[in-house]
Amino acid sequence: MEENSLLISVIIPMYNSAGTIIKALDSVKAQTFKCYYDVIVVNDGSMDKSKELVENYKFDNDRFNLILINQKNGGVSKARNAGLKNAKGDFIAFLDADDYWVKRKIQKQMLYLE
Repeated sequence: MEENSLLISVIIPMYNSAGTIIKALDSVKAQTFKCYYDVIVVNDGSMDKSKELVENYKFDNDRFNLILINQKNGGVSKARNAGLKNAKGDFIAFLDADDYWVKRKIQKQMLYLE
């Protein structure tokens, strides 16, 4: 499938998610729907190595548009709202840091929306 100019902003609130955040990011990267993605990870005051893992992932995947926002712990709703304020996508998708997407998730959703 050819990449189109559509932008999807993926918002991932993160709190102490060192054990799961890489799987979540990999699942966005593996999507079969070819468009532009900006992935906004909002670090909600994590006290484990979550922040460092995301920073390293960003460095190792420099062609993957990853934005890391750090804030004091305020809860998942505040983290999602911070992500929304920074989102520029034509569509917004939410993903929890302890979850992952199957490869065709966005493709199936876009077919439905069209």
